[in-house]
Amino acid sequence: MTVRTILYVGLAVVAVVLIVALVRALPRDRSRRPTPLSAAIAIGIGFVTNFFDTLGIGSFATTTSLFKFLRFVPDERIPGTLNVGHALPTIAEAAIFIVIVAVEPPTLILLILASVIGAWLGAGWVARLPRRSVQIGMGSALIAAAVLFTLSNLKGSHFGLSGASLGLFGTKLAIGIFVSFCLGALMTIGIGLYAPCMILVSLLGMNPIAAFPIMMGSCAFLMPVASLRFIRYNAFSMRAAMGLTLGGVPGVLIAAYLVKSLPLVWVRWLVVIVVLYAAITMLRSALNRHLEPVVDETAADHRRDDAVLSVPE
Repeated sequence: MTVRTILYVGLAVVAVVLIVALVRALPRDRSRRPTPLSAAIAIGIGFVTNFFDTLGIGSFATTTSLFKFLRFVPDERIPGTLNVGHALPTIAEAAIFIVIVAVEPPTLILLILASVIGAWLGAGWVARLPRRSVQIGMGSALIAAAVLFTLSNLKGSHFGLSGASLGLFGTKLAIGIFVSFCLGALMTIGIGLYAPCMILVSLLGMNPIAAFPIMMGSCAFLMPVASLRFIRYNAFSMRAAMGLTLGGVPGVLIAAYLVKSLPLVWVRWLVVIVVLYAAITMLRSALNRHLEPVVDETAADHRRDDAVLSVPE
């Protein structure tokens, strides 16, 4: 059995497990059906963010920015919503692009496993964090994303780094495993894996193209794994996550098969501006609690409902 076949089987298994977990979680949200407008917004966000994710922009920072700007999901539930909602579109993305796998099998498998373990442990921790801690973590993550987008524009998609190797060995492999573990954990608070993975493989002397199977494989496996813990703790918005999924899968298919590539420099600069706005807003909410959006207590408990209102001081 080839590595490609193993990856396809693994993707199918984690997809089925995630779908079953979501179906089992639906009854607790059945009484809070989304309005047509909120459903359309969630699906639209899923389509746009996953469309550009397939073309190399990433989806976590852009989705977080839109959620924060629209006050669509309570801050403490954004990490879980990102992982749950983008999981199935990412699996579709990995299944499409897995044909470019050119990485040495031991390197690919070990880095993916390390990121999955990191995500499993990180999700259990993030799901129980208070809102302020999540806001500080995600605000910092958005600033890091803005820096990476800026470097991508100034230095190119490979950040000015290059190498020739398609595998890691010895000390470099150990470093790659450790960093992949950390990146998997950081994914659970909203730090996307694409740009850090590109930098990692390049610094370790690998061909930047090796980042694609590593990044896609890691995200496709770690996001469903992390999602299981977010679902268990009900630390996500079901309605927003379903919208991301329903809009995201078509977005991936259209970007991969119809559009294939676009000049994205100006899109990245726009993303930098939007992401910085969201980062400042997120950190400002954490530092000034009286300015935070709060859940409408007359509608439902904040652990169960997604309604958000801004309350004047």
